[in-house]
Amino acid sequence: MEITLRPYQLSDVDDFMEWACDDEVILRSRLRHYSSKEDAVSYLKEVAMPHPWYRAICLDDNRPIGFISFMPASTECDRCRGVISYALGKKYWGQGITTVAVKKTVSIVFEEFPHVERVEGFVNVENKESQRVLEKAGFLKEGVLRKYIIVKGKTIDVVMYSLLSADPIST
Repeated sequence: MEITLRPYQLSDVDDFMEWACDDEVILRSRLRHYSSKEDAVSYLKEVAMPHPWYRAICLDDNRPIGFISFMPASTECDRCRGVISYALGKKYWGQGITTVAVKKTVSIVFEEFPHVERVEGFVNVENKESQRVLEKAGFLKEGVLRKYIIVKGKTIDVVMYSLLSADPIST
């Protein structure tokens, strides 16, 4: 099984909705529910496609089964870092796909963004599976940030992870 990363296209909307509208995926990510195909097309057109680095996670058939993104920091004083985010369709959980996508992404990010020295990942403290993804990809747990972000109207604690450009990327 080959895992590839590519930019989203509007023609991906049906595949996107297949996994992005799953209640369990939504519960474990910061994605919101897309109430219609038009709503999902708007998201792809206005968020995913213009994003600095937002990719579809695809298997052999090139159909999106999730997403992974990297958002570089926007100010001069913190341009040395950025944040990784991801979500995967439920039927693909537990197969190591997200870990491979994270490893590929950080390799690409450190190459395409030479000023980036640190990739950060923030994971809900209750999402042990996502924490394990980052750990298997070589990220180090730095600590818990209490009441850090609001997700779906609820303030949550997150575990902060980081990977530095000088750190070995596990293969």
